[in-house]
Amino acid sequence: MRRVVSLTLAVLFTLTATAAFAGNLFGGNYRYVAPADFKKWLETGKKVQIVDIQVPAEFQQHHFKGAVQTNAFPVKSAEDKQKLDRVLPQLTASREEIVIVCPRGGGGAKNTYDYLKGKGIAEARLLILEEGMQGWPYRELVAQGK
Repeated sequence: MRRVVSLTLAVLFTLTATAAFAGNLFGGNYRYVAPADFKKWLETGKKVQIVDIQVPAEFQQHHFKGAVQTNAFPVKSAEDKQKLDRVLPQLTASREEIVIVCPRGGGGAKNTYDYLKGKGIAEARLLILEEGMQGWPYRELVAQGK
């Protein structure tokens, strides 16, 4: 019985260590902000930089007031990254947290997070809006147009 317990613990430890290593190796550790928390920030006027990477048509349809429109989605090409480079001076000039908004809070947001981190933005300042604009349930806090 002891041998089974020891073997089970060893397997669990190995799986946990492997998952942690893979997460660090492949960039799996991202910081997120839940919609309910971000809603509170917006309602209380918490100072944050909102970096919106949606394509122009989606930004026109729905975005947060004060968001920096980059149109950088999906942040894969050099051209997409140049769009983020244009807002880097604004982001580096402040100490505020940066909330990355993309269509679904997935790959494009992670690409943006990684890119900004690689450009010297402190990871402690970077957050991704969970589920992006498609998962945002508080439509009354969304603006339309430019």
